[in-house]
Parts: sequence; C-alpha cells; structure tokens
Amino acid sequence: MTKVNEPAISPIHVPVMSTEAIEGLGLTPGGAYIDCNVGEGGHADAIFRAGDDVSVLGIDLDDTALNFARLRLADYTDRLELAQSNFSELAHIAGGGLFEGVLFDLGVSSLQLDTPERGFSFRNEAALDMRFDPQTELTAYDIVNHYQERELAAVIREYGEEPRARSIARAIISRRRITTTTELADVVKRAVNWSTRSRVHPATRTFQALRIAVNGELDNLEKGLMAAIQALRPNGRLVVLSYHSLEDRVVKNVMRREASECICPPGLPICVCEHTPTLSLINRRVITPSDEEIRSNPRARSAKLRIAQRI
Repeated sequence: MTKVNEPAISPIHVPVMSTEAIEGLGLTPGGAYIDCNVGEGGHADAIFRAGDDVSVLGIDLDDTALNFARLRLADYTDRLELAQSNFSELAHIAGGGLFEGVLFDLGVSSLQLDTPERGFSFRNEAALDMRFDPQTELTAYDIVNHYQERELAAVIREYGEEPRARSIARAIISRRRITTTTELADVVKRAVNWSTRSRVHPATRTFQALRIAVNGELDNLEKGLMAAIQALRPNGRLVVLSYHSLEDRVVKNVMRREASECICPPGLPICVCEHTPTLSLINRRVITPSDEEIRSNPRARSAKLRIAQRI
C-alpha cells in the first residue's frame, strides 16, 4: 500500500528512444553517468539494466519526479545519487568529477503534463503555474497578467514560434485578469479564430512559450550542455533528446560549435579565434524515433536525438 504523500510509480511512463539513447551512451563497465532530467527514472533504469556495475547521478528540478525516481530505482541505491537542482548547475553538482556519459531528456515530462494542478496543459482546468520547481517565484500567471503587450508578444513569438503572437498578446491584455489554463486556452482560440478541423490546438505554441519563459529553459540548456562537456572524460558521450525546434537548435549549435576548428564570424580572411574543439559528432544527421515507437508512444513523435563524443 502506498503511504500518505508517497507517490506510486506511474504505469504509463515510457522513456522515449531508450534503446537509441543507451546505445548512444556506449556504456562501459563500472562507468559513471549523469541523467540530467531523471524524471520518473525511465532512462536511468535503462542505464542500470544495460550497464555492468554502472553508477548514475540523476538531476531534476521537480521534487515530485525525484520521489518517483527514488522508488523506481530502489534496487540501485548503492550506485544512485539524486539531486534536486537545475542541470545548469551541473558543474557544481558533479563536484569536479569526470563521467563516461551525460544524458539530457529535455522538455516537459508525462508526469508534469498529466498532473493538472501543475498548469502545464490546456486540456484540464488549473491555475496558471508551469514551474518545474514550485519553489521558484515566476509563474505563467505572472507573465500572462503583468507583462506589457509588446513583451508578452515577444515571449509568445520567440519561444512559441507563433506567427500570430501580436494578436494573441492583444487578446490576452484585453481579457485580463486570466487565472486558469482553460481561460487562457479559450482566449487564444478566439484570438486566432480557430477552426476545429485543425488537429493542433491553437494554444499549443503559447503554452510552450510560457513554459520555456517561466523556467528559463533555453538559457539553462546552453549552460548545462557546456557544463556537461567539461564533465566528460575523454571519449565520453553526450546524448541529447529534444522535442521542439528551439531546443534542437541550441543542441545542434552547441555541438557543431564545440566540434569546429574555427568559430570566427564568416568573412574574416584568417582565423583569430584560436578555438580548440572539444567534441566530435557521432551523428551528423538527427536521429528520430521509429514508426513503431511513435505508434506505441505518441509523445515520442517530435523527439530528436543527437550524440557527440568528448575529444
């Protein structure tokens, strides 16, 4: 029986592209690995099952997710360390140690999406929250109800890649105060005159934009990736799963830059950057999930996997 305040392990959590991610890490016996978004422990569990006497440092901002991971990975407590933190603090968390592999599984988790009161989804009525860490101050409510129109439109356009950002921001301003996810979704739907024939809800991009802004996801991602590179042993692997174009663009740019001999601006007659590559690219073309995985786990459909190796 589950104790009061103790989570039960979710029966629906399926880690995305688990086989490809584990192959990408190239597990070595006794190796030390970091799972930067340990979530409910799906990928960490796969690492333990596939590796021989490996250890895992699991990082997540979400304390509820860490509780799930702690239960799921109970058989590996002697080789498991969990830390509630942002992966942008990876250098501090790792404490100068070197690792054979670092895995990032980005974006919002099934646990967060399927917990209505967290406010990540427009499919259930809840307060506008969207914080990965409930202890942080900024919420989606703050952005929706206090940002100026131009600033709000910029968030929706930049982080949601929403071409109708100005119309949506104007509609939000006119309807303030907006307190719930369903209220906001209705405002967006009316602002764009949504046709129900479209399979994608018009609020999808706006909700993505707010979530990214609330959690500082893109800035933290670049910091985390750079810290991960420094935490890798020579020949250690960096494996990153992303789920939308903004994340993937950051990952691709960091990997390509760190694999390049020269990062000078185009047009300079000679190289002056003196850049030393730290990575070699294992897959130059992005890896995507199989049709079979997408059929069995529809949330995998937008996943993109990139792998690089420390020089």
